[in-house]
Amino acid sequence: MHPASLVIQQPSQTQRLVLLMHGVGSVPQSMLGVGAWFAQRDAQALVVSVASPYPSDVSPSGLQWFSVRGVTEDNRPQRVEAAMPLFLQTVRHWQAQAGVEARDTLIAGFSQGAIMALEAGKPADAPAATVVAIAGRYAAAPTARPGATVHLLHGDADGVMPVALAHAAFERLQALGAKATLDVAPGVGHQPDARMLALLARHLPA
Repeated sequence: MHPASLVIQQPSQTQRLVLLMHGVGSVPQSMLGVGAWFAQRDAQALVVSVASPYPSDVSPSGLQWFSVRGVTEDNRPQRVEAAMPLFLQTVRHWQAQAGVEARDTLIAGFSQGAIMALEAGKPADAPAATVVAIAGRYAAAPTARPGATVHLLHGDADGVMPVALAHAAFERLQALGAKATLDVAPGVGHQPDARMLALLARHLPA
């Protein structure tokens, strides 16, 4: 796995796994605040901010799962599909390190990381029981009930991924009978924000 991944919390007896996926052109350090929040909530979770595997083509020092140069509604699903095998391999690697399975795994992604997490959560045998999508979207709208519980977090001032995408995703998830929530943070733009996490806290075990 990418050596730049950051272990934020390593408990002596791991019972759960939280994997954080950063945005395109960014680095694992950008998710440290989110990771600290999860670590504070669960002392028995291995919390890892995962490094995307490829150098970014939009930021000289950043990383990515797939290129966003020339990305369209039509070609985004193919780009995600091409990246998915390595994404799943990465999840399995950290599950092996933690000694846990999908039922004790949560993936929280921001922006491109959220796209990958949402798409990974679609199958009935999803690699994580819970997906948290921060300022994200589906590459393609789901057509069947996802295997993962989905928590959508979005800012209503997001100028990169409009909040309408989150509302559309939630409506589709509801229609499919999915276990899903949507929380919109007023005044928040395209960023992981403490106000989003405060809303998420209502849906996670204490």
